[in-house]
Amino acid sequence: MTPRLSLSELFPDIHPEWILAEDADLIVVDKPAGLSTHAPEAERIDDMVTRLRAFLRGRGDAEAYLGIHQRLDRDTSGVLLFTRRREANAAVARQFEGRTVQKTYVASVSGFGDRPPRGTLRHRLVPAPGGAMRALAETGGAREDRAASGVLAITRYRLLERRGDRALLELRPETGRTHQLRVQLAAIGLPIAGDPLYGGPEAPRLLLHAAELRLDHPATGAAATFRSQLPAVFEAWLAAAPADPYAGGVAAVERAMREAAERRYGIARAGDTTALRLVHGAGDGLPSVSVDLYGEHLVVSLFGAGEGEPGAPPRDLVLDAAHRLGAKGVYLKARPKHASVIVDARREEFAPRHAVRGEDAPEEFTVLEHGLPFKVRLGDGLSTGIFLDQRENRRRVRELARGARVLNLFAYTGAFTVAAVAGGARESVTVDVSRGVVAWARDNLAAIGADPAAHVVVEADVFPWLKAAAQSDRRFDLVVLDPPSFATTKKSRFSAASDFGALAALAFRVLAPGGRLLACTNHRGIARARFRRHLHEAAREAGCDVVQMKDLPDPVDFPSEPGAEPHLKSVLASVGAPPARAGKAAPPAKPGKAAPPAKAGKAAPPAKPGKAAPFARAAKAAPARGARRGPAPARTTRRGAR
Repeated sequence: MTPRLSLSELFPDIHPEWILAEDADLIVVDKPAGLSTHAPEAERIDDMVTRLRAFLRGRGDAEAYLGIHQRLDRDTSGVLLFTRRREANAAVARQFEGRTVQKTYVASVSGFGDRPPRGTLRHRLVPAPGGAMRALAETGGAREDRAASGVLAITRYRLLERRGDRALLELRPETGRTHQLRVQLAAIGLPIAGDPLYGGPEAPRLLLHAAELRLDHPATGAAATFRSQLPAVFEAWLAAAPADPYAGGVAAVERAMREAAERRYGIARAGDTTALRLVHGAGDGLPSVSVDLYGEHLVVSLFGAGEGEPGAPPRDLVLDAAHRLGAKGVYLKARPKHASVIVDARREEFAPRHAVRGEDAPEEFTVLEHGLPFKVRLGDGLSTGIFLDQRENRRRVRELARGARVLNLFAYTGAFTVAAVAGGARESVTVDVSRGVVAWARDNLAAIGADPAAHVVVEADVFPWLKAAAQSDRRFDLVVLDPPSFATTKKSRFSAASDFGALAALAFRVLAPGGRLLACTNHRGIARARFRRHLHEAAREAGCDVVQMKDLPDPVDFPSEPGAEPHLKSVLASVGAPPARAGKAAPPAKPGKAAPPAKAGKAAPPAKPGKAAPFARAAKAAPARGARRGPAPARTTRRGAR
């Protein structure tokens, strides 16, 4: 059974309240932050132009013409104008190009100090590394006419309000340059809050808003003014008061969830994915809460302190808000701060078996991810059968797998292997210590028609399996290494913080020349730089030459908390092929003697009759350090706050 993607009202093409004005010639919208004006990639569907055209077609406008005369940065909100008829283009273009359109922005900054309440900023802007711009101050007399590098940028500012160290500024640009307001304010020591590219202080988002646009209407010539209300986040940041996102009750939390869902439009409307994260904790303004969508049902996870303790989100309030989104049913996962308190992840206090709001889902059903089917169980412990934060990494594995020999370690239900097989992997080995999830992995592979002879699933502890595979000279072109943050079995313990380096060295040893290692951790105590250092040291220990080490971004539905690193650190390490050795020339043979033969490598001894090769024997090794979450008995695992 594959339920449809529910809650379609969460993902409309355009929310009606976004339309500020519309007539035969113009349509003006209030663009939210995080939405690009016009994406250059033809396959993108989540930019404002594409969505607005889809909205117009849905109303019966077959042509859905939009003339683009103005752009806002993706993270800037506010007034955005388009023409609706080609005949209106010339009049509107003349005004934008002639700088007669009056644009007014509002920005939040800190450290305004004793600067004048009004002023004019004049700079020459030049490109800088990383897609940024750099502002060079204008000096001298005939500034606009003199030869100078860069393009001239002029902005007038006015202080609107100030509270302590924080201020709201009104900005009126007289030119329209890339990042103009952001780079000019940064150049005078006032980077906009929430702008990491230019060193701005922490904020929930880029606090830059296009508040007003004035121009002459292209049909009548009459003055037209379009305004957008300043988002509430500006006032909250100015007040510098730690807001309680749950203080506003169910309605406020529901609104925050709907706003978070809006940022997932591109995933939800792509048509090939029915499982995604709707809310990701503080990254979406709701600390200690995540909400995942699986077809027609939601799974709410509450992290950290217990119910009623300081800092704990109010359970019933969050569940009620989630149910109001329109799901058939809502499941609950209570995730304590310390995983050691969980002896049995199926206990009702942590993971009720039935929906706590609405109807139960089928005990097992199928969701789609980029068109691939995966079985999930919403009421079977803390995990559901798939880790949604790895969606884009699975897509990358699918792209890299053609013709490759793939090894998936700590494989859980084999989702990475499914992606590899779908991408054309020649053969694969899937390793996990838990008998229950190994069976689940086989079911997932069978659902896509994988040949079990070429794509083997092994119940084994990863550490001894890797050692045996290396000793038997087993090599893979692509290795996926995604262990839990912590794991405990009857015989051993594993901690990513202390054991990841040794584990990665073993993984590098089974990597073929020219192969790739996808290494991941969501241990919050391991910073990205430290994680990369672990991998470099592991490669050196294994004798591998790493030619590239690339950090991979998280999916868009897992935004980081402002000022924090992503919870999931993913690195794709590529190793080089061994250099062709010229070799030392053999000495000429003495008269009457043949040249000595080249030494052959030492052959591995043949397996004794009735015994399997070493890597096959490891499949029956005792469960140990690589333990993973799943139904293995007497075991505790934790993947961090997923």
